[in-house]
Amino acid sequence: MQSAVQAAKDDAAACALLGDFCSNLARYPEAHAAYDRAIALRPQNANYWFNRAAVACFLGRLVEAEADYDKCLDLDPADTRACLNRADLRTQTPQRNHLEQLEALIGRRDWPWESEVPLRYALAKEHEDLGQYEAAWRHLSAGAALRRRHLQYDPSIDLKTVEWLRAAFPGGGARPAGHASVEPIFIVSMPRTGSTLVDRMISSHTQVSSAGELIHFGDAVVDAARRRLGRAGTRQELVAASASVDFAALGADYLARTRPATGGTPHFTDKLPLNYLYCGLIDAALPAARIVHVTRHPMATCFGIYKVLFNQGYPFSYDLNEIADYYLGYRRLMAHWQSTLPGKIIEVRYEALVADPEAKCRALIAALDLPWEAACLEFHRNPAPANTASATQVRRPIYSSAVALWRNYAARLAPLRARLEAAGVDCDGD
Repeated sequence: MQSAVQAAKDDAAACALLGDFCSNLARYPEAHAAYDRAIALRPQNANYWFNRAAVACFLGRLVEAEADYDKCLDLDPADTRACLNRADLRTQTPQRNHLEQLEALIGRRDWPWESEVPLRYALAKEHEDLGQYEAAWRHLSAGAALRRRHLQYDPSIDLKTVEWLRAAFPGGGARPAGHASVEPIFIVSMPRTGSTLVDRMISSHTQVSSAGELIHFGDAVVDAARRRLGRAGTRQELVAASASVDFAALGADYLARTRPATGGTPHFTDKLPLNYLYCGLIDAALPAARIVHVTRHPMATCFGIYKVLFNQGYPFSYDLNEIADYYLGYRRLMAHWQSTLPGKIIEVRYEALVADPEAKCRALIAALDLPWEAACLEFHRNPAPANTASATQVRRPIYSSAVALWRNYAARLAPLRARLEAAGVDCDGD
């Protein structure tokens, strides 16, 4: 009997590992099926339910995902990441929310910080959905401050990187040959500006597929710069060296790294927000590629970043002063790219897109030299997986409720606003 039980455990673990493997490869239907088998063999394992819930969310199966997170929390009530993921699946209502459970959990005083942080963010999300903005802010600010205290991050390096890039790519002079591919469409932005919405619109076109948020261009740049230097180099040295790499080879290397996730359609989107750092390099390496820059109201952008607990990256996102400073650096660099790459960057403003989706979507598709297809406006029907922080939002038609959400926290965000306005940023418009 014991051997049979152990065999079931081993088989379940093997299925779960297969699910993890397929999920890492973004093969989400196969991952979901593997977790199905793991759960059937060992239904008392909370982690299997958690993983299947995450994959169901990526696939747009949000009702199933919520049921799986509920089961995960039945088995392991202390899984606060499941609390947060479940809160993000839908807008909570007075009739259907988890505040009583969450408030009981936070009442414990023995949480390790890794567990308290997502619990705070879950409470903030559910209080916000119910219009309880003071309570939402209390939990959000506490969670963000706690996360920041456990990060090793020097914001000055990111700010200096902007200046190093501006110096390395001053514009003018002869353009390098680059690689001739017309496949890539880069969607660049700050996080939480509507880039996933834009990506879904574009990739709902039959000639375009979404490759998601790829790290490949930045990795290819670093490798090319290291080869140029003949050693690892500091970030400043790598930026300087990147200005004199073999740009045609860089473009070819990037395309090779994206396979086999790309190549099945004439074009693909790469929507990693931080590719904004590389606009000059993208133009040099892939001069026929398109760059779409998504913007949003400065306060909405900064608050949108602050209220998300990112799984990785964006270490500046947990302190409002650091968010403001990073945002200002981003604005300086994008202004530089727009000046040195005239006509190259297609601008899309989130608020304008939400206000008049058909006209703005048609203009975007035309700017990409693609024929109009009505499916681009029906992006929420696109069955393709989505695995960003906006995975649940893009399953809904366009909505405007998030445009001015930050104004409910205007008093709390006053220092952020003052910091932006002191640098010349207009925070009065919509």
